[in-house]
Amino acid sequence: MRHPPRSGLLLAGAAALALLGTAVAPVVTAQGATPACTVEYSVTSQWDTGFQGAVTITNNTAAVSSWSLTFDFAGGQKVSQGWNAKWSQSGTTVTAANENWNGSLATGASVSAGFLASWSGGNAAPTSFRLNGTTCNVDTEPTPTPTDPTDPPDPGDGPPVLSVSGNKLVDAEGATRRLLGVNRSGGEFACVQGYGIWDGPVDDAAIKAIADWNANTVRIPLNEECWLGTSNIEPEYAGAHYIDAVKDLVTRVKAHGMTPMLELHWSWGQYTGNSAGCSDIHASCQKPMPNMEYTPSFWSSVAGTFKDDPTVVFDLFNEPYPDRATSTAEQAWTCWRDGGTCPGIGYQVAGMQDLIDAIRATGAQNLILAGGLAYSNDLSQWLTYKPSDPAGNLAAAWHVYNFNVCANESCWDSTLAPVAAQVPLVAGEIGENTCAHSFIDRVMAWFDARELSYLGWTWNTWNCNSGPALISSYDGTPTSYGIGLRDHLRGLDG
Repeated sequence: MRHPPRSGLLLAGAAALALLGTAVAPVVTAQGATPACTVEYSVTSQWDTGFQGAVTITNNTAAVSSWSLTFDFAGGQKVSQGWNAKWSQSGTTVTAANENWNGSLATGASVSAGFLASWSGGNAAPTSFRLNGTTCNVDTEPTPTPTDPTDPPDPGDGPPVLSVSGNKLVDAEGATRRLLGVNRSGGEFACVQGYGIWDGPVDDAAIKAIADWNANTVRIPLNEECWLGTSNIEPEYAGAHYIDAVKDLVTRVKAHGMTPMLELHWSWGQYTGNSAGCSDIHASCQKPMPNMEYTPSFWSSVAGTFKDDPTVVFDLFNEPYPDRATSTAEQAWTCWRDGGTCPGIGYQVAGMQDLIDAIRATGAQNLILAGGLAYSNDLSQWLTYKPSDPAGNLAAAWHVYNFNVCANESCWDSTLAPVAAQVPLVAGEIGENTCAHSFIDRVMAWFDARELSYLGWTWNTWNCNSGPALISSYDGTPTSYGIGLRDHLRGLDG
């Protein structure tokens, strides 16, 4: 859905330099507690414009088969090369990922890696380290216990781990599940527009209000440049700050028993052709397709962050529209699946296959959704061009509004039903710009009859004509449009 107005350098090396001196950043842990992981950071040598550093990582929890350490430099330090890890830096955020030969870390095991870097103005040691997304050197904070007597019951083990079984989504016990809920827009645009990470509150009370509608899923649109921390994004809204904010929101969504769905909404790549949302090369609007410059790296990072949490669902790309740039449907669908040089698109495209491969290469087995053409409203050849997923955990995504081409039961019967007969079908966005709910009532009825999934756009307090917006207040007060989804979800069993 469109919205109302409102480089990483890969470095690797195998150097061995003499240690000229050592300055070690101490490990600070909670009193009497064993942290999930510990990291010792040291500057082993320093000169006028550069220094040599080292990290020693100790895993104190369950054994892992691969690891990725991230931390942020406080000054102008820039990594130039490293050893015993694959080193990279985006903005201030540094990542050290295991080599093929040192990825396994048993409980209590340690691994060391080193690097060379430049510095200017100061060489302060990093203060926070994250191993596979978990903060090190501090005791893990427990999930807050609700104190408000009106809070819902404890959701227990949280949302289910979902997987594809035939044309159904099932949980670990094999029971059929549906994804029913809302979109929570903001993470795709506030950061690139320079005023925050979210649009409106995402604290516990705001997430509880979503759960009170009987929603079981929250779709969270993201911005790839903000996640990767490219130089055009304000530092306070980029890289580790953005990633931590997303992780915090995922935790809150899960704490209320709901499935978090992470989705790439806005991406890099200059497109000025038919139906262009903007002329900006940066991730400031919906582009027709993902790009090879950043998008595979984005999904590698997202998947690496959440691969140990299979309750998180990945939605590859919001609303592809290569059909507006190409001359034939065959060209459009081929571009959609395979990427590369696509007619009418001036940057190298990452196809859906590229993104699935990037995710699976991290070891992540999470459920993946892939939307079709025409802003995800066209699934007519989705089965013909279906990408290959080695994990067998791929579902189809679809979007519909009252102003789309495929917006009636006849089209749904002819194009959606065949897809839904073979793979799970998730309507990631449903909505209408009438400030009423008669259209989504029809959509929900069609999907309910087939036990399919759907999510309303959007849990934001916008004008329902331009949003459309489900709510007029983040306490969950519905608009005249939102009341249709709220009452329908509350009337469903389970």
